[in-house]
Amino acid sequence: MSDLIPVTRAGYDKLKAELDHLESVEMPKLADRVAAARSEGDLSENAEYHGARESQGMLQAKINLLRDKLARAQIVDTSKLPKDVVVFGATVIVRDLDFEDEETFILVGAGEEDYDVGKILVTSPLAQGLLHKRVGDRVEIPVPAGTMKFEVIEIRFEE
Repeated sequence: MSDLIPVTRAGYDKLKAELDHLESVEMPKLADRVAAARSEGDLSENAEYHGARESQGMLQAKINLLRDKLARAQIVDTSKLPKDVVVFGATVIVRDLDFEDEETFILVGAGEEDYDVGKILVTSPLAQGLLHKRVGDRVEIPVPAGTMKFEVIEIRFEE
């Protein structure tokens, strides 16, 4: 995976802080748990030891994933992007043409996504379908449940 991942400075800082916390706080806690469980004797029947080692492995996988994201991160200055088309960092208000309701999406990078408030990854199929559209454009985006049909109503940028 060598694809660059667009992120804002805030998103990058959030990922970096999470990585630092996992490496400096959580991993040492798990190492202590493993050491304590190891000192209890026979490892072949020591469920606490095996559980701690499994947790340690999952945490290491998460650390590796964060390191990979940070290594591929490309910090984007959204102030230099066009303001009349949907691009990274844009808040897009669309009308769902099937249900006639409005939805708001904010195209964000890794570490900033929050689907409950409409912050979607710019690399997601939905965001990719909206990219480079202008106000008034209609778009059909294939999704696993069928096709979503939208009309772009507004594009704005939060500063």
